[in-house]
Amino acid sequence: MIIELLTPQSYHEWDDYIANTNKASLYHLSCWKEVIERSFRHNTYYLMARNVNKKINGVLPLVRLKSRLFGDYMVSIPFFNYGGPCGDDAEIEKELINTAINTGKADGVGHIEFRDVQHRENNLQCKTEKVCLILDLPETPDELWGSFSSKLKSQIKRPLKEEGMTVEFGGIDKLNNFYGVFSKNMRDLGTPVYGKNFFENIFKSYPEHTKICTIKLKEVPVASGFLIGFKKRLEIPWASSLKEYNKLSPNMLLYWSVLKFAIENGYKQFDFGRSSIESGTYRFKEQWGAKPIQLYWYYWLSNGGKLPKLNPHNPKYQTAINIWKRLPLSVTKIIGPRIVKNLP
Repeated sequence: MIIELLTPQSYHEWDDYIANTNKASLYHLSCWKEVIERSFRHNTYYLMARNVNKKINGVLPLVRLKSRLFGDYMVSIPFFNYGGPCGDDAEIEKELINTAINTGKADGVGHIEFRDVQHRENNLQCKTEKVCLILDLPETPDELWGSFSSKLKSQIKRPLKEEGMTVEFGGIDKLNNFYGVFSKNMRDLGTPVYGKNFFENIFKSYPEHTKICTIKLKEVPVASGFLIGFKKRLEIPWASSLKEYNKLSPNMLLYWSVLKFAIENGYKQFDFGRSSIESGTYRFKEQWGAKPIQLYWYYWLSNGGKLPKLNPHNPKYQTAINIWKRLPLSVTKIIGPRIVKNLP
């Protein structure tokens, strides 16, 4: 077995391997390498293993993030929920991890994070605070509707009673609808926002299975979600609503609309994304019938120290978060992308 770096000549071969294994996630596809490089200018290390017949039998995508503010480290892969090694067997995956660690040592990074969905017997430290919530979809929207509680049905019907409330699906031509809602919501949460070019690059690299759903009130976008499909699963990695319209529950109509869309377009599962167990977002997703899938985030630490805490729950970031909430939206759209590019 040899392990080498992915080159443009092998993109098609890499993606064929991903398409024909049930271990891979959407984010193992080679297109995310270009999305990340173009959007954030990060160095990427896409490792692929080959057997004696020179056929790919394992992959591991890896991205290096380096900044004065947050340090120098690698993630497989940042900005999304899934990554880590994907190979024909555990031994191949172990060798891919070891190669990633050797690469990290050679480059002098502080740590490497592997975003995995399976438990592994290794010497790496592991975080298990997060889960992803997955809903198995029935054959028809009516079947799904019938599984909901009376309370949930009532919440979905509420925005439908509002005059001028509409649902709109589209592609890159609807990106402004999504980004307007998303950027304002991120500012209100105290979180730096991705630049719009990140989402443009996703559409350019993965256009056929990327959609936007927007809820409008009298032509004003009030809630919107970014949808990406892979095989038989539809995912909503980003969704937002404007807090001033929360009393009308546009978010409930958004999720019901995308679930109907998923069923009507042949998807068998819907991925609500990750949450901390028993958090508010966890309970929101659970009410739709979604079930938790454990996430295992493994860490190699160069100095054997404490696990990194690069997240908004870290107390040392609270002052910055509170200041960010008060900044003009236009300022956050300029500064935010420069900060968030180095947050995984």
